[in-house]
Amino acid sequence: MSLISQRVALARSGANDKVICKMASGWAVMGDVQFLPGYCLLLPDPVVSSLNDLDTQARTTYLLDMARLGDAVLQATDALRMNYEILGNSEPELHCHIFPRYASEAEQYRKMPVWFYDWKTATPYAEDVHGALRLKIARLLALTDK
Repeated sequence: MSLISQRVALARSGANDKVICKMASGWAVMGDVQFLPGYCLLLPDPVVSSLNDLDTQARTTYLLDMARLGDAVLQATDALRMNYEILGNSEPELHCHIFPRYASEAEQYRKMPVWFYDWKTATPYAEDVHGALRLKIARLLALTDK
């Protein structure tokens, strides 16, 4: 089972501590690392290989959820902008990385893709440190559901 499928299965069972909330297209989850506070992902449910495997309505729903999640992260943080990345090269199932970008980032990283950061030494997600932000994002998403 792939990493994305595993994470979705954990979210469905309530065993994924990084879940922000269930969205129409899948699961909003915090990233495993938080070198950029608020980094999160949108995992589709059901899991599919790529955006191209979704019909028009499902694509629309997924992309709208992606933007809504980005709006909530932007509102919950002091980020300047949001970056969205759907890659699928190393994990060949649909998922979107949602990265807040900050003025406070070191100059050598600020204008570069986040993949230039050292992911191996990045701060891991910890509920006692990042949980308040996770809950704030969830509250903001709940407000837009109404």
